[in-house]
Amino acid sequence: MTTTLRHLCAAMTATLLHIHVAHAAMSDNVIRIGVLNDRSGAYADLGGEGSVVAAKMAAEEFGNSIGGAPVEIVSADHQNKPDIGLGIVRRWFDTEKVDAVADISNSGVGFAVTALAKERNKIVLNASASSDFTGKACTRTSFQWVYTSYTNGYGLARALTAQKLDSWFLITVDYSFGHAFAADMRRAVENGGGKVIGEVRHPLNTADFSSVLLQAQASGAKVIALANAGADMTNSVKQAAEFGITRGQALVAPTVFLTDVDAMGLAAAQNLQFVTAYYWDRDAESRAWGNKFFEKTGRMPTMTQAGVYSAVRHYLRAVQAANSDDGLAVAAKIRELPVADSFARGTVRTDGQFVHDMYLARVKTPAASSRRWDYYDIVATIPAEQAFRPLGEGGCELVSQ
Repeated sequence: MTTTLRHLCAAMTATLLHIHVAHAAMSDNVIRIGVLNDRSGAYADLGGEGSVVAAKMAAEEFGNSIGGAPVEIVSADHQNKPDIGLGIVRRWFDTEKVDAVADISNSGVGFAVTALAKERNKIVLNASASSDFTGKACTRTSFQWVYTSYTNGYGLARALTAQKLDSWFLITVDYSFGHAFAADMRRAVENGGGKVIGEVRHPLNTADFSSVLLQAQASGAKVIALANAGADMTNSVKQAAEFGITRGQALVAPTVFLTDVDAMGLAAAQNLQFVTAYYWDRDAESRAWGNKFFEKTGRMPTMTQAGVYSAVRHYLRAVQAANSDDGLAVAAKIRELPVADSFARGTVRTDGQFVHDMYLARVKTPAASSRRWDYYDIVATIPAEQAFRPLGEGGCELVSQ
């Protein structure tokens, strides 16, 4: 064998060995990400199929492959039921070899999923809101990406209470999402010297809020706060307008999505203020990605859908950096690598919280909007260090380790 031929054979052997090692680092030679969310209920518009599209857009940036291992996106509907969501994810982990779960957008389902993922050392990229995900429920492999009950509940209540809007009535969806928001708003109001004078809880997917709203109106509270989201929030706002509540009391909806405003219409939603993590028309970069999303879906993205794109993109960067889809190895890289994309820029803390700027937004009047989806004015930027709960206050056991 000539020297040239020996060198050629050696090079080919090294290349094949490199490919083999790269593949061997990926379990079953495939990187699978499961998008789990509501596909048919109150939260379907804010996440749903749009989140699946967003996840696929992230995978496409890597050519749907890392180190020769294909990236696959699968999806399922948890129907906002923890037992159904848990059953889906158990099957994903145990038989379908899913490596990471993204979105969720239901805190009740989220707690069940993160507990199972902790046992399996699997990654969770959570768009659910409860601050407990990075507090008492934190794990090494779970991450909270978009917003929290602290950023959108505590922060908004703190600002309004400081403006002497110091008596509150809470209308709360009766599961962990609503409980978390109500608790954070209550704490902010009381810390600011105000008082919560009443609270009513309602089931998820409530259609008629008339009795609840009339009770809130009769309380005389300066602020009626809606600790709910999706169709529940939009129904509440529209019915409050019908009762004339907004003429005498401030109506606050801390969790507002672009699709909510589209469903309510600007006439009902105008001047509503809230905190958001993302708006498609905020800057050139968000606008470019938003337009790509629109080309695929016919709709502009919500903050959850943009956040799912960001989380999946960062996960794939971490897999690439670790040369592995092992949960603990990837989790370490997720925390190590900075995040910079069209959704946000920031860092991932020890407790699993992606910390980034948030924005105080106000819904435009019909006259100020030039077209469909032109709905927000960004009033102010809330710096990351102010927007999110301080690291030491959440009670995450990882912080003290």
